[in-house]
Amino acid sequence: QVQLVESGGGLVQAGGSLRLSCAASGMTFGNYAMGWFRQAPGKEREFVTAISGSGLRKYYAESVKGQGRFTISRDNAKNAVYLQMNSLKPEDTAVYYCAAESSFLWLTGSFDDYWGQGTQVTVFS
Repeated sequence: QVQLVESGGGLVQAGGSLRLSCAASGMTFGNYAMGWFRQAPGKEREFVTAISGSGLRKYYAESVKGQGRFTISRDNAKNAVYLQMNSLKPEDTAVYYCAAESSFLWLTGSFDDYWGQGTQVTVFS
């Protein structure tokens, strides 16, 4: 069956960096757009960034777009998608999830096909 497994979360000081990974299995990876979402305590899950199946198109939420803080990338040969997070802020603290979507709906930030279990990112000041 399809599995998405996130890793790379942890505890980091404000201004620091983390690189999240999401390993996919059981799917034709290149056929899926991949997205990263996050959910902070007491808040709704929010879109962070997404990348097309080919890797040529990328979209970012306004909250992370500034100064190139976050960068999404993928390696279709390794069935993996990554989220490089720099200049982290306490407000970036959340559980980060990766998701896969095969339809054009990914362009609207809608990911319905598959979700991972999440990885915790905690940024302290």
